[in-house]
Amino acid sequence: MTIRRKRRSKSSPTFSNRCLLFDGRHRSTYKQTFNMKSGTKALSLFSLLIVGAIANPSLHAAEWKENLKAEDTSFSSTGRNPFWVLEPGYQLVLDGKEDKKSVHLTITVLEETKKVDNVETRVVEERETENGQLVEVARNYFALGNQTHTLYYFGEDVDMYKNGKLANHEGSWLSGIDGAKYGIMIPGTAKSGDKYYQENAPGKAMDRGENLSMDTTVKTPAGDFKGCLKVRETSPLEKDTVEQKIYAPDIGIVQDDTLKLVSHGFVKK
Repeated sequence: MTIRRKRRSKSSPTFSNRCLLFDGRHRSTYKQTFNMKSGTKALSLFSLLIVGAIANPSLHAAEWKENLKAEDTSFSSTGRNPFWVLEPGYQLVLDGKEDKKSVHLTITVLEETKKVDNVETRVVEERETENGQLVEVARNYFALGNQTHTLYYFGEDVDMYKNGKLANHEGSWLSGIDGAKYGIMIPGTAKSGDKYYQENAPGKAMDRGENLSMDTTVKTPAGDFKGCLKVRETSPLEKDTVEQKIYAPDIGIVQDDTLKLVSHGFVKK
């Protein structure tokens, strides 16, 4: 979902896999010009660069720098952000394919609230299935800043399922516990180039967003949307994972990587 991060298998592409793809792209030139002595030197230098990057995490950190932080001092559990509806009964449904599996994602703003870090937050439930089988249920906790209308993310309780049975609670975290602090999900006044932490739970969840565009157009089964906010999500805990989400004004998320919106609106009680 908004907070959903695609689950990766141990065989998912890593940095070394991408290097192999690069080699394949230049395979013909490589065969024609490769000299064993110079090639060995080049490969040795390349290996040193890779080892240095792995040994020095600061090289990765230098690529991303936060430039937007929380400003609000009071919060509401109900309301609207320019790109998110935080009102009980509102629901978004997205469908798509991931790893050759049919994925169905339902996001529902519940009537329920929960106090997290001394703030009353709204519970937003996401239910995800793969090929019709339940794989995740997450209860996400949001609040809107009264001063800026920024949508803040206070954590989540996660139930992960395997073969229809509860397997673990991987990814769960709450602001105010074990040093975790709430993050910015969607800025109230979003601008291209904004960089911000969506999650701030050291060692558990450190998702961060970067606004790439404010005028994206996207076609979905639910309709065509203009003036959308495009966000790139990364995490220092998952350096090989990059995801993209698109939010439409007054609607919410309309694309989550390969998943696209199929319906939205208020569900009948």
